[in-house]
Amino acid sequence: MNTFETVFDALEGLKKMGYSLDLNINFDKNLSKEEWLNPIEFEIIETYRFEGESNPSDEDVVYALCSKDGKHKGIFTGAFGSYANMESFENIHYLANHH
Repeated sequence: MNTFETVFDALEGLKKMGYSLDLNINFDKNLSKEEWLNPIEFEIIETYRFEGESNPSDEDVVYALCSKDGKHKGIFTGAFGSYANMESFENIHYLANHH
């Protein structure tokens, strides 16, 4: 697993590794005429958690996700802790961790 200092570094590093889809907005969206992204078809490959430098409650999480068929790789990110938007994490509970 990689080590990243900031959320920005994680996003850029994962994009370079082929995690190109923004899954915050692409779940349940039609990628082509025949393909829909369903969260249940994805696995969590890597997870990165960050705390803000000036405020420990300023926390963020970045997930590297891959479809089980290997066709789609993307990133899902959002705040957690007291600033978490539970609606944005609605689909994460369906995902299995990759081992």
